[in-house]
Amino acid sequence: MNPTVDQLKALKSICDAVIDSVKLAGPLGAPAGPLYAALMAHGCSERQFESLMAGLVRANKLRKSGHLYFAL
Repeated sequence: MNPTVDQLKALKSICDAVIDSVKLAGPLGAPAGPLYAALMAHGCSERQFESLMAGLVRANKLRKSGHLYFAL
């Protein structure tokens, strides 16, 4: 199933918001739990969260260490 243009725009907005949130956490990193909770409040499943975050790590937008994420 191919995503629509609107779905891709929504995904980009979500990714940008996550990256911005991690940047705001600064050098101490952003814990995964609160990030997941924020997305879960909008219907994001744990599997979707893990996929999203893994994609951002693979794209070199974030780095993961334990349960913390850091902006690159």
